[in-house]
Amino acid sequence: QVQVVESGGGLVQPGGSLRLSCVTSASIFSITTMDWYRQAPGKQRELVASITSGGSTNYADSVKGRFTIGRDNTKNAMYLQMNSLKPEDTADYYCQIAQRNAFPSWGQGTQVTVSS
Repeated sequence: QVQVVESGGGLVQPGGSLRLSCVTSASIFSITTMDWYRQAPGKQRELVASITSGGSTNYADSVKGRFTIGRDNTKNAMYLQMNSLKPEDTADYYCQIAQRNAFPSWGQGTQVTVSS
């Protein structure tokens, strides 16, 4: 079973930065896309950013210009650099790994709280 582990969440003041990490046991050769989702209390889970095996990226409008997604294929890892954080970024952040011929795998999430 594929393991997916997120880390890097925490409490940060508005305007601050955090860097989330996601490490997976999935073979890098089988991964098609790696995605960050988030879910705020009482809201649906939403896609924040994604990156393909070829390095193409996509961002939700709400985070464009503030968040940067990246991946390190040598470490089977993905990152989300979050700058200029806002209170509305407060949520549980989840990593999803999409692979060929398999259902997507999810991590347990890491909590991000933006508050003064």
